[in-house]
Amino acid sequence: MKYYPVFMDMKGRDCLVVGGGPVGWRKASGLEKSGANVTVVSLQFSSEFDDISSRIVCCLKQYEKSDIQGKFFVFAATDKAALNRQIRQDAQAQNVLCNIADSPGDSDFVLPSTLEQGDLVIAVSTSGSSPAVARTVKHRLAQIFGPEYETFLMLMKNIRTKLLEEGHDPDGHKKMFYRFIEEDIPALIKAKDEKKINSVLNTVFGKQFNFQDLVSAKES
Repeated sequence: MKYYPVFMDMKGRDCLVVGGGPVGWRKASGLEKSGANVTVVSLQFSSEFDDISSRIVCCLKQYEKSDIQGKFFVFAATDKAALNRQIRQDAQAQNVLCNIADSPGDSDFVLPSTLEQGDLVIAVSTSGSSPAVARTVKHRLAQIFGPEYETFLMLMKNIRTKLLEEGHDPDGHKKMFYRFIEEDIPALIKAKDEKKINSVLNTVFGKQFNFQDLVSAKES
């Protein structure tokens, strides 16, 4: 295994993206979505940066080595290969991990292709061998794990919360959850068969469990 796979909590971490084009935007928006504080340095910015959140700060300036100081991650996303390599060297000198866009062999880490359905996040990597294959696998997985899994995971989370509030033993939940999963609830959600879902909920967990109530708990 060439790379160590990990899901990292980026909330509140300061990150740097050098490059204000579409690639830089993808890196910046992905970091921001995960809760990171992002600084983007570039001499020009593409239209994608016209509408940004407060966690993305755009600096219209030339890159300097000092921009890396105190950063957790650095993304070199310029269209100049020599500059990207220099950014990585500067990052290494400060013990900061750096990713060079479209150059996994020159990066400290690579980004997987990800499929997101709510709390379900599936990451696919070919260790930099072929991003096109990673995207193809992701699209095939999307046919299996559709939007119904967002509702399914939210349902499972709220069932667990309700059981804990009622004083149930977490270890004792396992058999109940596996029994519930075996009923292929995602397929029932996709078919909008709430009657069947409630029947399964009542059988497995008790009559106090109702699909609509559990789904609405997300918004409370």
